[in-house]
Amino acid sequence: MAIEKICCLGAGYVGGPTCSVIAMKCPEIKVTVVDMSKERIAQWNSDKLPIYEPGLDGVVRACRGRNLFFSTDYTTAILEADIIFISVNTPTKTFGNGKGRAADLKYVEGAARMIAEIAQSNKIVVEKSTVPVRAAESILNILSANNKPGVSYQILSNPEFLAEGTAIEDLLHPDRVLIGGEESAAGHAAIEALCSVYQHWIPRKNILTTNTWSSELSKLAANAMLAQRISSINSLSAVCESTGADVSEVARAIGLDSRIGSKFLQASIGGSCFQKDILNLVYICECLNLPEVAAYWQQVIDMNEYQKTRFTAKVVQALFNTVSGKQIALLGFAFKKNTGDTRESPAIHVAKTLLDEGATLHIYDPKVEESQIFEDLTHPSICESPEYVRKSVKIHEDAYTATAGTHAIVLCTEWDEFICLDYNKIYNGMMKPAYIFDGRKILNHSRLLEIGFHVHTIGKKLNRPIATRCWSNSGTFP
Repeated sequence: MAIEKICCLGAGYVGGPTCSVIAMKCPEIKVTVVDMSKERIAQWNSDKLPIYEPGLDGVVRACRGRNLFFSTDYTTAILEADIIFISVNTPTKTFGNGKGRAADLKYVEGAARMIAEIAQSNKIVVEKSTVPVRAAESILNILSANNKPGVSYQILSNPEFLAEGTAIEDLLHPDRVLIGGEESAAGHAAIEALCSVYQHWIPRKNILTTNTWSSELSKLAANAMLAQRISSINSLSAVCESTGADVSEVARAIGLDSRIGSKFLQASIGGSCFQKDILNLVYICECLNLPEVAAYWQQVIDMNEYQKTRFTAKVVQALFNTVSGKQIALLGFAFKKNTGDTRESPAIHVAKTLLDEGATLHIYDPKVEESQIFEDLTHPSICESPEYVRKSVKIHEDAYTATAGTHAIVLCTEWDEFICLDYNKIYNGMMKPAYIFDGRKILNHSRLLEIGFHVHTIGKKLNRPIATRCWSNSGTFP
């Protein structure tokens, strides 16, 4: 089957970058990304894209209007497409059965019903969203129940394995592409059709084909295993702080073991983009009557939450056990560097705790919009008084204005620019004693101690400032 047109339902963090790279690598294929949000589509068609990923802007500019299109006309896109990617959001349910754990598949179901209503010819429908095992069966049931004469569907699972901040590189040079489908002649034909798209730039040996259920579970399993490594090293960071060991040295020592490897052994403030998927896995295990397995993966989540709580408690304790009325700078609000995404960002937990304790926050992030920060901090699950948040939070254009006159700095995101700041200048402008809490372990702690900062970090005990420095009441050196 020659693929001429591809449609993607959902213009988010997965659909937009994935289809942009496909369009770049497959110039003979027309790729249309559709979304019901007119505002989001307008952003994709503008000079300022709705998401930030290194390299994405260049890919979009090279293909947009040639064979890459962003539209709200999902009817035409579905009618024309040979392959339809479903790349919609699958949030955790906030009510009903499975609340707080199960994936809410209402958008996936809505996409399937839309396809069933519009399609007039055979389609290959591809799951790109992270879904629970056997979600493809639900999609097929909806399509079959609303089938038109002469129209047939093949459902494939093609999960994404993208890391925010490196999504374009991950798409261009993936470790593997995973495609699962029905074990039938028609299923194998559909798999090979999708393989032909990826083979424009990915060797066939790097394209792994499985049955549908294995593909769906592999996505959850991969994220669970990565989250497990993060929680494991974070648990050891607590041991390091109590014993005098350095978690960075421990991570380096164990990472040189070829059986373990060095990736995902960087202890930090906590927070995991995998949490949604692990909650889903826990719920699936409970539904399958596997309580011991569910409890195992729940502990991975619990350890991640403990790390965030432990870090924020250290901030309050170090500041004489109260932050009420104090000015605190938060450097970074994104989940990680090189992305503007704030979902599951540890900065939200830190900010909420400090606000609850009565602090005034000064926040700077190079890529997160002010509107997004306030949206996160005024969400009903975070605060009861949006007015109090707006009064107690100030957003700044740079790190120097954010830190001026503050009692402490809490570094929440590992942006490279934070490493290169003039910390002598920052120290001079802060209240004394001046504190830095490095939640990402990226700063030169010895140098900060020499300047006069009280420094706290993850997984390591630090001495008091090396030299006692004199300062006037105005915070400037005489």
